[in-house]
Amino acid sequence: MKINVITPAKKHSKNGNRATAKRWARILRDAGHSVQIDVEYTGDAFDLMIAIHAWRSAASVKAYLAKYPLAPLIVGLGGTDINTYMTTHSAVTLDTMEKADALICLHDLIAQKLPSTLVKKLYLVRQSAVPLSTPRAPRTRTFDVCVVGHLREEKDPFRTAMAAKLIDEQSKLRVTHFGKAHTQAWARDAAKHMRETSRYIWQGEVARWQVRREFARTRAMVISSNQEGGANVVSEAIVAGVPIIASDIDGNVGLLGEDYPGFFPVGDERALARVLWRAETDPTFLSSLADHINELKPLFSAENESAELLRVVDAVTRST
Repeated sequence: MKINVITPAKKHSKNGNRATAKRWARILRDAGHSVQIDVEYTGDAFDLMIAIHAWRSAASVKAYLAKYPLAPLIVGLGGTDINTYMTTHSAVTLDTMEKADALICLHDLIAQKLPSTLVKKLYLVRQSAVPLSTPRAPRTRTFDVCVVGHLREEKDPFRTAMAAKLIDEQSKLRVTHFGKAHTQAWARDAAKHMRETSRYIWQGEVARWQVRREFARTRAMVISSNQEGGANVVSEAIVAGVPIIASDIDGNVGLLGEDYPGFFPVGDERALARVLWRAETDPTFLSSLADHINELKPLFSAENESAELLRVVDAVTRST
């Protein structure tokens, strides 16, 4: 088939939506399909559209179906679709979802947030990642923790920096943060946190290989977001075998499981500081996080994601 993947993230963006579009395109091409990735619909003829993000891709979906009303449509749900736009822009967001022949979610708890009429066409496609090329060898002189996420509101990006200031003075904690500042104000805030504690280092936006190198050297990764649709960085950390300390939002719980021991209450830097201190001082706790992560690895393999995505494509093309 000739497939159009629509993503709101531009070509050179390191945004999660772009990463998802590129990964899905690769899976579809490997299965023999022709795939074109666009930020918006160009008007060309396609056998199938996969639109990532219901609200941001709404105009492309509308234009595509106006021209080809019987053509199959798959919509990949973004975190802000579920956590923001279903409330602030409900008419447009829900209309896009209702037009879709299938909806893709990235974690197990999305169904709880959707109207029952939409749940029947919801499919789970877990995001995969590539294993590290070498065994992990965490640094020993410091207790390194990384944060991988752009500096914007949804990521609650400085929660780990705030927690670092509360850690016992005997701690060897060092927090390295990778991520682009979406505004100069965010960059100034990052600089302020670095002035206030030497334990926090903001590196800005870096290449993917630098993040993977850090995964090989760090003791754990913190994801402190206040909303997520299923962050790809969680998949990457799982496949790399990196213990994760995560805010207890649905987007994290839906990936890691309700019994995962490494959660902290979202927005609570004191609770996060306690978890970080426990991870540093209690080897059995850190090992328990690693054990859980290793059990999850098969779910985030490339083979599993490919099978899940192609199952959705097969379902909509058979039914239309």
